[in-house]
Amino acid sequence: MAETGPQSSRSTAQWQRADNAHYLHPFTDYKALRAEGARVQERAQGIYVWDTDGRRIIDGLAGLGCVALGYGRVELARVAAREMERLSFCQSFFRTSNRAAIELAERLVSLTPKHLTHVFFASSGSEANETCMKLARRHWDLMGKPEKRIFIARANAYHGSTIATGGLSGIPDIHACAGSLTLAQLEHIEAPYWYRHSNGEDAEAFGVTAAGWLEEKILAVGAEHVAAFFAEPIQGAGGAIIPPRSYWPEIQRICRKYDVLLAVDEVVSGFGRTGRWFASDYFGISDFDLMAVAKGITSAYFPLSAALASNRLADVLIDKGGEFYHGFTNSGHPVGCAVALENLRLLEEERVIEHVAELAPLFADHVLSLADHALVGDVRACGFFAGIQLVRDKAKREFFPEEALVGDHCSRAALERGLALRSIGDTMALMPPLIISAPELDEMFALTRAALDATAEAILVAQ
Repeated sequence: MAETGPQSSRSTAQWQRADNAHYLHPFTDYKALRAEGARVQERAQGIYVWDTDGRRIIDGLAGLGCVALGYGRVELARVAAREMERLSFCQSFFRTSNRAAIELAERLVSLTPKHLTHVFFASSGSEANETCMKLARRHWDLMGKPEKRIFIARANAYHGSTIATGGLSGIPDIHACAGSLTLAQLEHIEAPYWYRHSNGEDAEAFGVTAAGWLEEKILAVGAEHVAAFFAEPIQGAGGAIIPPRSYWPEIQRICRKYDVLLAVDEVVSGFGRTGRWFASDYFGISDFDLMAVAKGITSAYFPLSAALASNRLADVLIDKGGEFYHGFTNSGHPVGCAVALENLRLLEEERVIEHVAELAPLFADHVLSLADHALVGDVRACGFFAGIQLVRDKAKREFFPEEALVGDHCSRAALERGLALRSIGDTMALMPPLIISAPELDEMFALTRAALDATAEAILVAQ
C-alpha cells in the first residue's frame, strides 16, 4: 500500500497513543482501551485485514457484518470517484432529487415484496429503524388512532443506539447509558432462543410458544395501544439467535389479528447473508409493513441505509400526511446510492448470493463439528451466520457467570491466532464476507477450534 502522508511511518505504539488521546470509540470501555491500546488496521484485501504490526487476520466478522463483497473492490471505489466528480452531493429536501437515489429506490423495490413500494434513505441502521418508528407513529396518527404509541421488541434485540432505537433495542446496558428516556412507551418480550428458554419442547413447538409471548404482551398492554412489533429475522448482536421455522408464521398471524404493524430489521441479515437476498425471504416473512436495511447495501464502502414502507403506509402518508418532518442531510446521498447500485450489480453478476447458498451446507458442517468441544453447549448456523454457545456444563446447560468473560477470552485467543471472532457474551459469532471460499472456510474454522482449545486450557489452569 502506498504511503498516504507523513504520519504513515508512525509505529503502532505511536498510533495507539494518538488514538487514546483523541478518539472516542463506539461501545468501548475507555479505561480498558487506554491500558491495552487499539489494534490499528492498515490495509485489507478479500477476507483478510493487516494491522500496523503486519499481522494478517481473517475477518470472520465482515467488519460488523457489513463487508459483504470483501475488501479492496476497485469497482466500488471507481464508481464512488466518478460520482464524486459528477455530483458530489445533492440534498433531498425542497423537492430535489438525483438520478442515483431514484434508481436505487427502484432497484430496492424490485428486490423486495411487491407491497413495499417506497424507500426513505438515511446513513445508518439506527437511522433506518428510527425512520420506521416515525413512519409507524405517523401512520396511526393519520388513521385517527393516536393512542397506538407502544412499540414491542425483543430481549437482547439490537435496532440501534440512538435514544429512540437504543430503547427499542432489548439490551439493558444501552438503556442504562441513556437513562429512563429510552424506555418510554416501549415493551420487550423474550427472544426465540430455544437452547436457553425451552422447557422440554422440541424446536418447532417452542417456536409457537415463543411467538405466543407477543400475543400475551399485546393483550397485556391492550392492542389498541400497540403501534408495531420490531424484530430481526435473525438476532445478531443478541447472540446469533436463529428462530425455529414455526416462529415467523405465528408472528405474522398475531400482528394481523391485532392490527399491529410488523417492522422487519434486515440491517445485518439483508443482501445475501442467509443465501437469499433477505432473511425474510429465507424464513417466509412476507406479511410485514416496514423493513430497515443498511450494512450490505454498499458492502460498507459508503455509509447508507434505507427504510422501506408498504403501500398501506405510503398511500396514507402521501394522501393525508402533509409535510413529513423527518430527514437527514445525507438522505439519498448520490455517491452512496451510486455505490449501492454497483454493489447490488456485483452481488447479482458474480452470483454471490448463490455462492452463499452453495457453501452454506459446508459452513453448517463446520459449525456442527464444533459441537463435540468440551466448552460448546449449542451451535447454530444459517447461511454465512453462526453462533457457538460456550457453557460451563454441557449436560446441565449451565452457563458461565457473566463476570468470567469466557467469550471475551475466546475472542482474544482467536485474534492472537489470526482470526477476528466476535464474542456476544459467551456466544461466539461468525459472519464472514460473503465471498469467502471453501479453503478459506477451512482455515477460519481451524482457527476457531484452536481458539476454543486455548480457552478451555486457560479455564482448566484457572481452576
